[in-house]
Amino acid sequence: MTPALLSDYFPLQLEGDRTSTSLQDREEKYITSGVTWQAYESLLLALGNSSSYRVAYLLETLEIMSPSRSHELDKENIGRLLEAYLEVKRIRFWGLGSTTLKNKDKQAGKEPDKCYCIGTDKDIPDLAIEVIYTSGGVDTLEIYQRLGVGEVWFWQDKQLKIYCLEGDSYQQQPTSKLLPDLDLTLFAQYVVIKDPLDAIVQWREAIA
Repeated sequence: MTPALLSDYFPLQLEGDRTSTSLQDREEKYITSGVTWQAYESLLLALGNSSSYRVAYLLETLEIMSPSRSHELDKENIGRLLEAYLEVKRIRFWGLGSTTLKNKDKQAGKEPDKCYCIGTDKDIPDLAIEVIYTSGGVDTLEIYQRLGVGEVWFWQDKQLKIYCLEGDSYQQQPTSKLLPDLDLTLFAQYVVIKDPLDAIVQWREAIA
């Protein structure tokens, strides 16, 4: 489904990344309000397993994001490095990718960039990871709070910000509660290495 077809379904407001000089690296968000849960689910069905969009829903506000090339490169690097760490440290995990998480009663839904169950498999992941290149849009933390995701990592400006759910709100933390021994500052240094093979080889050596 293309942006033109999306506009046939909803009156969309475009919020694009106007700082990008490359069409290939352009990132855009389409936002509209007054969207029913039924319309949201119909859109998910129409999009199917397309990796071209990320869809978020909160209290009748719908956000559709078309990720840029840089966004996807960072997402894959983070996932690859995190999974290597979990493997080396013998921590059981289930990688759920961008699985759609949703709760009709809470009127919230989200497709994270990456998400994981740690320790045991669960219906709702313990960890969601979001790569941020374009600001604005729906309140991501409120969506995840409604869904009951225990920890959210934001990758923005080459840094990780960690938010842990405490009671009914998220608190920013210097370290991960799920993975307290993971050196996040060191981790970030490997995310930005341009060659993914160099990054993963060097990372495995560093954490062995």
